[in-house]
Amino acid sequence: MEFQAIGIRGNASFDEIVSHFTSMGGDVVLMDPAMVAGKDHVICAANHAKRSFDEGTNRSKTILTEIILYAAWERQISKALSKMKPKAGRNEYIALLVDIDDPKLDEIGMERDDSLFDTDDSKAEALGLHKGSVPYEDQAVENVAMVELLKV
Repeated sequence: MEFQAIGIRGNASFDEIVSHFTSMGGDVVLMDPAMVAGKDHVICAANHAKRSFDEGTNRSKTILTEIILYAAWERQISKALSKMKPKAGRNEYIALLVDIDDPKLDEIGMERDDSLFDTDDSKAEALGLHKGSVPYEDQAVENVAMVELLKV
């Protein structure tokens, strides 16, 4: 299972984006950019979710939902889904691609924009991250790892 995290923007709907990637033989998790602090945040969540399935410690029925659980730093699936779901009308997404090498975004009128991963002070504050010596993305990765403890 190969993971790739990209920022995308454009006018394709949530469902059109999902259909595009699943028609390519892979999968995708779309997240609200306001809830993501860097690529490592998303990739780390995916790797933890994969490991939880490999070890039989998963809380959800699908790897995609498990990824959202880790990315949201939540133990309740409903809270995680609500927190990470892209907001309507924003046309910006963090896309975690699963087993897709070339996203072919032009086919659905989307363009890549990895600046959506950037975390400024206000985004960090909304995520509960603190300004200090530890970078925001590292704090996000630590929070992903803490989900393991919440699952016990």
